[in-house]
Amino acid sequence: MQLDAIDKKLLHLLQVDSKQTNKELSGKLNLSVTAVYERIKKLERAQIISGYVALVDKKQVDRSFVTFCSIKLLQHTQDFVVKFEKEVTKLDEVLECYHISGDYDYLLKVIVADMDEFREFMVKKLTTISHIGSTHSAFMISEVKHTTAINVG
Repeated sequence: MQLDAIDKKLLHLLQVDSKQTNKELSGKLNLSVTAVYERIKKLERAQIISGYVALVDKKQVDRSFVTFCSIKLLQHTQDFVVKFEKEVTKLDEVLECYHISGDYDYLLKVIVADMDEFREFMVKKLTTISHIGSTHSAFMISEVKHTTAINVG
């Protein structure tokens, strides 16, 4: 689907605040409420908009200990990859998991309350997944930039 300038502006506005009403959006876009509604539905049907979420402040819910875990599998067989990916998606502490190139095979973003909880996660959950050869963890010192908004032009 080709996005025009209005679609891009609409996506930007929704990423800033998805709770804006169609009436509010129509005023910002110089469109009718119906036109805004139809554009949003079109973007949803095309799965350009894949969902709506509430962003939660991790400090307010005692989940401000962020760790990036690099994972190396023992082998790169399809069986090992599929099993690891299936198991890691079950871990609530893992917010993001990427299959990457380089020295490690996967990069995980893990969020827990503190170092004790992270140790518990590593010992009782992550390292129980078979076929993990090694791990390397880096802990967040401070969050310089965090956004969920994708610049669509």
